[in-house]
Amino acid sequence: MSSDARILVVDDKQSFCFMIKGYLEDAGYQVACAAGGHEALAELEQDNFDLILSDMVMPGMDGLALLRQVRSRQSQLPFVLVTAHGSVDSAVAAMKEGADDYLLKPLNRDELLLVVERLLEQARLRVSYNLMLDTEREKFSFQQITSISPAMGKTLAAARQVAASPRTTVSLYGESGAGKEVLARAIHVASGLSMTCFVAVNCAAIPETLLESELFGHVKGAFTGADSERAGKCSRARGGTLFLDEIGDMPLSLQPKLLRLLEERVYEKVGADSPLPADFRIIVATHRNLDEYCEQGIFRRDLYHRLNIFPIVIPPLRDRREDIPQLAEQFLNSLRKHQGKALPGLSQAALDQLLAYDWPGNVRELRNLLEHASIVTNGDLIQPEHLSLQQQPSPGQAEPFNDRISLNFNFSPEDFSLDAVNRQIMDWALAQCSNNKSSAARLLKASRKLFY
Repeated sequence: MSSDARILVVDDKQSFCFMIKGYLEDAGYQVACAAGGHEALAELEQDNFDLILSDMVMPGMDGLALLRQVRSRQSQLPFVLVTAHGSVDSAVAAMKEGADDYLLKPLNRDELLLVVERLLEQARLRVSYNLMLDTEREKFSFQQITSISPAMGKTLAAARQVAASPRTTVSLYGESGAGKEVLARAIHVASGLSMTCFVAVNCAAIPETLLESELFGHVKGAFTGADSERAGKCSRARGGTLFLDEIGDMPLSLQPKLLRLLEERVYEKVGADSPLPADFRIIVATHRNLDEYCEQGIFRRDLYHRLNIFPIVIPPLRDRREDIPQLAEQFLNSLRKHQGKALPGLSQAALDQLLAYDWPGNVRELRNLLEHASIVTNGDLIQPEHLSLQQQPSPGQAEPFNDRISLNFNFSPEDFSLDAVNRQIMDWALAQCSNNKSSAARLLKASRKLFY
């Protein structure tokens, strides 16, 4: 076995130090020895170590005292205590002080090497995990949201304000693809919360019969097929943020339970009798007009008011076209990194097309379009022919984004019916949205379920 790991062995008995040093060096580790706690601290000031193996009973500064000193400086450094005076009490004391493991003399060589290898591997995984979290935190910070638009500037200012209040419920309103989840993650990161505690749930993507269990979890035997207990998204979000996307599509039957969660800060697993604390922030997002949904009886008015404590509106991309050049360059830089090749920039003609386009899919559509363009280009600047833009409406064609929509359908008397009119309207909506059913449903202000 070969390793670059450096290990510090601390014991007042020189013979024991030399024996342990031999075991570890034979296994490929680099080893230094210290005759006591004070000498060990001096070594730590001069060099970096990956693990400490220390005797418990030593004159001057014993192993527990050394452990306390090390933990005050390097909280994650693996630390193993060794003693010939093993007892349950000393083992408990060692673990309470933060020891990673506890061994008794005389040491078994194989057991020692197994403990050292396990703790070093855990430390390596912890470092990798923390680096990943740091990368995710940087990726989703406010600094990564590119905008020079005054409208988007107001949105970001409001988001930064509410980030300082990690218990406040936030509602994000904006069209599909405008960046609601990106903004929710930025609020979460700015609140100082761990990236592992951001849990997203798409209320429109989970069947109504499963959504309650997905959110709250269930106990064994709660329903047919519940063969074991399950922790829901609320449990995973503990200490962080629960992000409920497409909240307008939450079933009416489940809305009272969400209201109770918001008002009483508790929830219950399906089939359970005792409530659990809801110690997390809730951020909801929707592209729908919840006020209209309340008028139609689709959404509870009391829940709407409870969610609307801090509403934030994200402007669509067509209302902040000045952001398009910067967003395009940001996406191209990201694609260069992930595709591992030198991607070209945009020609002026291509940029002009991007600026003139209405962006029904918003920022998400821009990124997807540039990814496609970066693949089909031959290394030159991205030209208009590389952009797979949706066909803009021609003169005289119905325009879904104007203030008024004029439809002209012709039927023979025998073909005329309510079903036929509905079919014509849906066909028209699909034509406006390039056969994208979700976009067509939004255009008709209908739920996806009703549209299908």
